[in-house]
Amino acid sequence: MRVITANVNGIRSAANKGFFSWLAHQKADVVCLQEVRAAEEQLTDKMFHPEGYHNYFSKVEKKGYSGVAIYSKQKPDKVIHGLGWNHADTEGRYLEASFGTLRIASLYLPSGSSGEDRQAIKIHFMEQYLPVLKKQINSGKEFIICGDWNIAHTKEDLKNWRGNQKSSGFLPEERAWLDTLINEVGYVDAYRHLHPNKTEYTWWSSRSRVAWENNVGWRIDYQFITPGLAAKIKHAYVYRDEKFSDHAPLIIDYAL
Repeated sequence: MRVITANVNGIRSAANKGFFSWLAHQKADVVCLQEVRAAEEQLTDKMFHPEGYHNYFSKVEKKGYSGVAIYSKQKPDKVIHGLGWNHADTEGRYLEASFGTLRIASLYLPSGSSGEDRQAIKIHFMEQYLPVLKKQINSGKEFIICGDWNIAHTKEDLKNWRGNQKSSGFLPEERAWLDTLINEVGYVDAYRHLHPNKTEYTWWSSRSRVAWENNVGWRIDYQFITPGLAAKIKHAYVYRDEKFSDHAPLIIDYAL
């Protein structure tokens, strides 16, 4: 099973840059998108509904903002919209599809980079989300939680880590939260499980004209999985041959 996660920074923008043409050749079973920035009713063009896929979009109160989506070859048994609190649901930050005992989710965790108010929302989201993650890992189901988590976990996960220790996305409390998720709750960072020492990034700031070209990036896009799936990871890599967004797709193959 091939699972792709990608923050598209606007699905219509990514489409214009060739994202769906590329996707047609990827043989992906499930594709999780974040920062869709469009309501489903705005996506009537057939390119947004590729042949062979069922597609599901989160509901967002503010058009042109946030939003996640899931494309899947197999029709899910069930699709869950949201997590049950304001900034998760009104901003369209979570969508989950069930396939038997497997659950695959698309998550867009808030960014706090725009100011103190949004950072406070991010921290509150994390506090509310952790009990959900604990419940899921103890449910007897297997989970693949794809998405833009907006946190670089360790200094190996961003180029300029020394200069970003007070920046949202690399704050001590954010990194400690991921420590808890992995070391205490028990989730596995699928990419890092397969590549414990490899340096590879998934996001490059658009504020710098040369961040992408010089690979001055952050690894903030993940597939966090339940432990039972760890041995089933076969390949994991970031696709950078083409640029569809300020993020790059993370592709992971599982023996499922």
